[in-house]
Amino acid sequence: MTRRLALTIAIYLGTFMVTLDISIVNLALPRMQQALQTDMAGLQWIVDAYALCLSAFMLSAGLLGDRYGRKKSWLLGVLAFTVGSMMCALAGSLSALLWGRIVQGMAGALLIPGALSILTHAFPDTAQRARVIGGWSSFSALALVLGPILGGVLVDVADWPAIFSLNLPLGLLTLGLGMWGIQESANPEHAAFDPIGQLLSVIWLGSLTYGLISAGEQGWHATETLRSLGVAAVTFVAFIYAQTRVARPLLPLSLFRDYRFSTANIASFVLGFAAYSNVFFLSLFFQNALGWSATQTGWGLAPQFISMAVLASRFGALSQRFGLKLILTTGFGLMAAGSWFMMLLQPGTSYWMAGVALAVLGIGMGLSVPACSTLVMNLVPRERSGMASATTNAIRQTGMTLGVALLASLMSQGAVSSLSSRLDPVNPLLEQAQHIISSGQVNLPASADPVFWMHAIQHAWADGFHRVMFWAGLLAVFSLVLLLRLRLPRVQAAPAAAVELH
Repeated sequence: MTRRLALTIAIYLGTFMVTLDISIVNLALPRMQQALQTDMAGLQWIVDAYALCLSAFMLSAGLLGDRYGRKKSWLLGVLAFTVGSMMCALAGSLSALLWGRIVQGMAGALLIPGALSILTHAFPDTAQRARVIGGWSSFSALALVLGPILGGVLVDVADWPAIFSLNLPLGLLTLGLGMWGIQESANPEHAAFDPIGQLLSVIWLGSLTYGLISAGEQGWHATETLRSLGVAAVTFVAFIYAQTRVARPLLPLSLFRDYRFSTANIASFVLGFAAYSNVFFLSLFFQNALGWSATQTGWGLAPQFISMAVLASRFGALSQRFGLKLILTTGFGLMAAGSWFMMLLQPGTSYWMAGVALAVLGIGMGLSVPACSTLVMNLVPRERSGMASATTNAIRQTGMTLGVALLASLMSQGAVSSLSSRLDPVNPLLEQAQHIISSGQVNLPASADPVFWMHAIQHAWADGFHRVMFWAGLLAVFSLVLLLRLRLPRVQAAPAAAVELH
């Protein structure tokens, strides 16, 4: 095996682990809820602890590699991700699991931007680099397809810690290949770290996430909710101010003066908020409302990720034939249609309806994700492409973080309201509706009808899910309207962005 082949395999495997973690964890949420005795807020934090750290540290991660060495930074990411996975696999409590997820998220922030940078330096020939990056992106798509299927099987066969144990042999293999195959490179003269901006970004995003999750448990007027949202607002203003005072800011505000760049990043945020986050809701809906096993849910989600991967792989040819604007608007239109189609799903609905809705949504995402990335790359000077790419990825990941936080709270509130409306006002369990939905546990008295309760809870989850899908579709339409106003030249897709799925 040559060093360059070892490098390529290592980068592919590292990205595979991080991408796999985006989808595989969601399949284990109901089982985690039972094993760790947690509630809906706990499930939100299991996903968001990872997503928050990934989005908050991604902008700085590339700069650290440029300054201290791309090989050192990337290998540290692989090692930390493996250790974080081991922490998650051994976790016996929610708090222990969350610490592991935090380590995984910070490590993922080093791996994602570092991968493209290492491949770019290792393959100076343009044609060869395009082929390698295309394979890298296809490998990412494979991880998204396999994640739900593999996660469902592992949860049913070996329980939820197995989804994290899987990363241990992969991580060690990746670490060994990377140490041997990757050559060190750095450009410290072009890397300026912004510690104040990094600190403020973590505080405002963490406070906002905490406030949105708290709203689902305690309500929007609760003191804890208002305090967290207030801290988020103040630190966000401070973050924006700080970015105007440094020579090389974490977030390049000057790029947002171009309304087209701003529109593209609003669309990227909506992709994360309304589309990337939906695996969380789909997993809960299929298992809690339809009564499916984790394995059935994993296979059930396959149409979304397969159609997404297939369309993304054909994006370059499609954009050359139809133009970027038509691809973008079609993608967001299909995302809205797929989201609203899912509002027709009810307990007992045949799978074909869910499969069609998921396929439509996946096609929309397969067009929209690479199209947004390509649009951003086409709007900035070549020397600022790295910063623009990191910004768009971070904004999309931030959208996913806030989507899980806010939409899951709306789903929980909708389910509680639905369950309460199905109970008699004198039912002694009426006051427990919040606990039943949040914890997934109900202690029925001997006189209660278990069949009635099963149907009531399933329909409550379905009603909460429909509320989420309504808002997801509405946001997709909002992005569609903004994109229709753009005036874009007919341009070709950039090879690196053609099948980008992060």
